[in-house]
Amino acid sequence: MANVKIIEQKAQQVTEVSDKLKENSCSIVADYRGLNVKQVTELRKQLREAGVEFQVLKNTLIRRATATAELSDLDEYLTGPTAIAFSKDDIITPAKILTEFAKKNDQLSVKAGVVEGKVVDFNQIKALAELPSREGLLSMLLSVLQAPVRNFALAVKAVSDKQEGGAQA
Repeated sequence: MANVKIIEQKAQQVTEVSDKLKENSCSIVADYRGLNVKQVTELRKQLREAGVEFQVLKNTLIRRATATAELSDLDEYLTGPTAIAFSKDDIITPAKILTEFAKKNDQLSVKAGVVEGKVVDFNQIKALAELPSREGLLSMLLSVLQAPVRNFALAVKAVSDKQEGGAQA
């Protein structure tokens, strides 16, 4: 009977990982071989503070989950010790955290990921990491939206100043 329970638990894990791969906007696969406990704890802390879930999983379990989620292209990256960072809403933050951590710690290597339901390689993850944060993008958008109003206000003020200058002369 113990085998039945274990098989059920593993089937449930496969379903959970498959659901996470499908539902989350970003899932990044990394090789953590060589990181010590202190480094892994620091990485987990950074990811947790950003609202990103980080799990160490067996490759066979992930392969079964990718088959269920129809993301079998990810299987080629599932070699060696594998951890996955899952992010529900933010695509950029997990990519930033993992690539920055990998720069400081050579033992961590980002392999690939799933972004918006598509399998992407390391170069695409790196490109995401180089984008400004969500707050940075929003401030850029706000600046662009404010520019026409600001320019119009400056033009009106300039015309008003010019008319006042002409009236005084």
